[in-house]
Order: sequence, then C-alpha cells, then structure tokens
Amino acid sequence: MHHSFISNPGVHFLWSGMGLKRAALMVWLKVLGTLSLGLMLGGIHAQAQSMNAPAEGPSSVAGLLMYQGPDRDARLVREAKKEGVLNLYTSQSPKDTAALIDTFQKKYDIKVTVWRASGEKVIQRAVTEAHARRFTPDLFESDAVVLESLHREKLLQEFYSPSFKDLPDIAFKKGHFYVADRFNFFTMVFNTNLVKPDEAPKTYQDLLNPRWSGKLGLEVADSDWFAAMVKSMGEAEGLAYFRRLKENKPQLRKGHTLMAELVAAGEIPIAVSLYNHAAERLAKSGAPIEWRALSPTMGRAGAVGVASNLSHPNAALLLADFMLSKEGQEIIKSRQRVPASTAVPSPLSNFSYKLMDPSVTLDEYKKWDKIWNDVFVSHSGGDK
Repeated sequence: MHHSFISNPGVHFLWSGMGLKRAALMVWLKVLGTLSLGLMLGGIHAQAQSMNAPAEGPSSVAGLLMYQGPDRDARLVREAKKEGVLNLYTSQSPKDTAALIDTFQKKYDIKVTVWRASGEKVIQRAVTEAHARRFTPDLFESDAVVLESLHREKLLQEFYSPSFKDLPDIAFKKGHFYVADRFNFFTMVFNTNLVKPDEAPKTYQDLLNPRWSGKLGLEVADSDWFAAMVKSMGEAEGLAYFRRLKENKPQLRKGHTLMAELVAAGEIPIAVSLYNHAAERLAKSGAPIEWRALSPTMGRAGAVGVASNLSHPNAALLLADFMLSKEGQEIIKSRQRVPASTAVPSPLSNFSYKLMDPSVTLDEYKKWDKIWNDVFVSHSGGDK
C-alpha cells in the first residue's frame, strides 16, 4: 500500500463527524494568537517534576518521556502505579474512549479521569487553564488539527513509545509532539437496495453521470475534504470537477453519522464522502449499505499527545504507550475504527490513501471554506 501526506498548502483538516464546529474553532484559533504563553510555559516547564523519576533513571520529565533504556517499561509501570491517576482530555466518542480506558484501568489499576468535549472546547479549555497557570490535563487524544493547535500553543512535549516502530511515517506529522493513533477515511457509500454494487460508481468521474442526478449526498461542512481533493486533482481541474458535480444536484446534510443513516434508510442512494467505519458499523448491524474507496482516498488522523505541563508524567506516558500498542490498537479496530499501527491490519485501510495536513488546514481554512460555500452551499436548498 502507498500512503502519503498532502503537503501542498491549503488542505483543510477539520472533523465535523467528531463534533468540531469549524467556524467556532477558527474564531478560537484567532484568539489563541493573542495569548502570549511562551514565556509562562517555558518557566513552568523548567520546574518539571523530576521527583517523579527514579533516582537512577531519567532526572527530568523530558528525560523520562524520551527514555529508551532497557529497563524503561518495567520502570514506567512501577512509577505510573505510584502516581495512580491521570487526566485525559479527548474529543473521541464516549464508547470508543471507554473501550480503551476500561481495559487500561483494569490492567494497571490506574484511575483515568476523562474530560470529553468537542475538539474546539478541548483547545479552549487547555489554553484557558494554561493561561491561568492551571495545568490539569496529562494527555490529549483528539483530531490532529486539535493537537496541531495545542502544539502551536506550546502545550505539548515530545515523547517516545516502543510502539513507534509499528507506525507509518505519516503518523509523525510533527515529529514526536503528537502521533496518529487512528484514521478516518472518506469513501463513497451507497444503499445496496437502490444501487447495485456492479453498477455503483467506481471512480469520481462516474459520479458525474447524469443518472445520479438528485441521488447524491454531501456533508455540508466537508470543505477540508473538498480542499484536499482539489489540490490532488490540480486546482483548475479540481474546481472544474466539483462545479460539474454540483450540476448533479447533490443533497446537503449536516453530520457524517446522519448521512450514513440516511443512506442506510434509502433516503439518499449515494453519499460521496463518508467515513467508511460509519458504513461498516451499519453494515454489520444488517443495514443495506456498502462503502467503496475511490481514488484518491483522503483521510483525517486522530492523534495522541503528552501535555507540556503535567502532574502524572509516568501514568500519562503509560496510557499513550497503551493506546499505540498492539493491544490498544486491537481495541480501536474492534470498534470498527481504523488503527494507525501497521501491526494491526484493517480491511478499512487496505487501499492507497493520503492524509490531510492539519498545519495547512489551520493556515488556509478561510480560503477553502469560502470556495466550498460558494460552489455548494450558498445557493443550495439543502439542509445546512
């Protein structure tokens, strides 16, 4: 399989399906630019809790997080159990989070306090607390655009995990400041009662066939996917393609989960860009729904990162280890999610794909959101 990052400027990387509200997030990111946290965080980080590290081991939190000695794992478990607790901030769905955390707590007898909200609110709370010199979170797990935002605010620090060896290069978009633990892929999804599998579109060009007029669905906030596709096709050709797609009168709906349910119910025969894990869950429940990865297939990453100022460094690192380990990745797979680890193969990632770049998303959001709305939303009668 060939996997790559889209590194050209302009790719938008936001998650509507995980509850991220694009407009609110971008407004908040502007606010972040006015907060001068650098000096404050630097001073506090210098006072890292070296007392949590064993006397003969790493002498600082930074040393602990990057330690690779032969006694690392045994030392980490021992010291993490002494801490006994940690705080996780996440935007992942409650059931998916619970599947991981319940197993971790039973295995290590370490209590994890989970604070869950949209990615936008995770950023807002973390930055607000840091500005007030209150550093509650030890670990973050959220969409990569959220982790990139936290990284820019110096709220993450580098860490090492033995499981890094099982992750593809594209999992390390910002070195070791945050690392992908799961992927969401945009695929075409169709109702098998309304569209025969052998007649369903096999390419994006097939979607332009007039036979599909009025039978297509688009998620109203997918300007990030749109940007990635346009860039992949070449801007002029890509924009021309989507203007032609608009001629097939796609229905607009808000929410990837809702769209998948509408396809399963037969209200929309084909959804152009839906997460394949959402379709897979419905298919396993008996719904007449199937997904197909058209080329190019775009993906969003979820990622894990260690807080730059934290109270429980050993426990936080142990949980990060667990999330990225084969055991943790198998749990992610069991939830019909797509694990990032190459040690846990998944039929939901058995194709070539490209991951959207969260850095470019943050830098060029306005441009691509405006174009998307001009093409599909402004003059549409679909739901907004």
